[in-house]
Amino acid sequence: MSTKKIIAALLSTALLGGLSACSGSDSKDAEGEKIRIGSTDSSKKAWQVFQDKAKEAGLPLEVVDFSDYSTPNQALDQGQLDVNQFQHLKFLASYNSSANATLTPIGSTEIVPLALFWKDHDSLDGIEGQEVVIPNDPTNQGRAINVLVQAKLLELRTPGLVTPTPADVDTDKSKVKITPVDAAQTTAAYGEGKPAIINNSFLDRAQIDPKSAVFADDPSSTEAEPYINVFVTRAEDKDNERYKKLVEIWHDQAVQDAVAEDSRGTSVPVDRPAEDLQKILDRLEADLKK
Repeated sequence: MSTKKIIAALLSTALLGGLSACSGSDSKDAEGEKIRIGSTDSSKKAWQVFQDKAKEAGLPLEVVDFSDYSTPNQALDQGQLDVNQFQHLKFLASYNSSANATLTPIGSTEIVPLALFWKDHDSLDGIEGQEVVIPNDPTNQGRAINVLVQAKLLELRTPGLVTPTPADVDTDKSKVKITPVDAAQTTAAYGEGKPAIINNSFLDRAQIDPKSAVFADDPSSTEAEPYINVFVTRAEDKDNERYKKLVEIWHDQAVQDAVAEDSRGTSVPVDRPAEDLQKILDRLEADLKK
């Protein structure tokens, strides 16, 4: 090969290499690398507004959507994500305990209350002595019992349990009886006129107005703390200012308006310091180890 052809080939290779580098640069912009954040509901309006606001603040996001609830924590733990935002503190505690992990909350978002519904009633008046139907799955049963504790309808043999079971209820001191059923059956019980605790995913299917609840858990109560939804990262990244800025952006009014629209007005914003969230998480993890 002639010297001219060799030089031409080298120049062509260099040019192709430069183009290849440019084509791979979509993971960056003028403000720096994109933040990879995991979600399970990125199609919701709040996430679209959140991405736009983050980009305006110089924090472009690469949102990775997951179809299940176990993978986002694994992906974060393994360094495939920078942050995730899909879970409450109780779920995070369960993951950390089972995986021997140290994933860390850096900010809160909201609580979606679990509520008590009673057809053709707008208050708790007359509920004493009634049979209240609650979901029997591990995620909701303990929380449902605590909703009734907060409503002063149930008393526990040992106050302050994070995840009480029906066996923990002091029936002699309680004002109602509870009947655990499959969560999907709570709406049927409601339709029959029984008071029922129904989670949000079944309200829509049964066309029950979430604002018709006669009682919901108080987001500022100790019993509700495990269900605060959070931004999470690895322990070594908990002080990363870019990630912490995402928490501030989530509480931008435009994002909050979209969250309210997505949840039909049922979500309650929660803005708790990371230190408080870590204390709650530590308590939950300690309870799981007992």
